[in-house]
Amino acid sequence: MTLVLDSGGLTMLVSNRARLEELRRRGEWPAVVPAVVLTEALTGDHRRDFHENRLLRTCDIQPVGEGLARRAAALRTAVAAARSPSAVDAVVVALADDVGGATVLTGDPRDLKALARHTTNEVRIGTG
Repeated sequence: MTLVLDSGGLTMLVSNRARLEELRRRGEWPAVVPAVVLTEALTGDHRRDFHENRLLRTCDIQPVGEGLARRAAALRTAVAAARSPSAVDAVVVALADDVGGATVLTGDPRDLKALARHTTNEVRIGTG
C-alpha cells in the first residue's frame, strides 16, 4: 500500500530515523507527498529546512491540479463539521484516495480520519 505524508508525518519522520528505516525495509518507501504540504512543512529558509528537504528528496512530490483540488473540496464539504478540516488535509486524503487507497502518516489524525470516511477507496490514517 502507498504511503502518503502530511506535514506532521514528514516532521515525524525527520526526527525518527528508525521509523524511516523500518518503512524502507518493509518496501513502503518512497512516500508520496502532495506539493501543497511543503507550504505547511517548510519555512523557505534552506538552513532551517535542511532535514525536511533531505527527506523530501527521497519522496515522490505530486502536483495539485484542478481535479485533485475539486475532490479535496468535495471531501471537506462532506465532513461538514463545525470546524472544517484544512484544505491541505483534504488534499492529502484526496491524493491517498486517488492512488487507489493508501496509508496517510500524520501527527494529527482527527481531521484526516473524518475526511477518510468519505473516500471511495480505503484510506488508512497512521500516527507513527
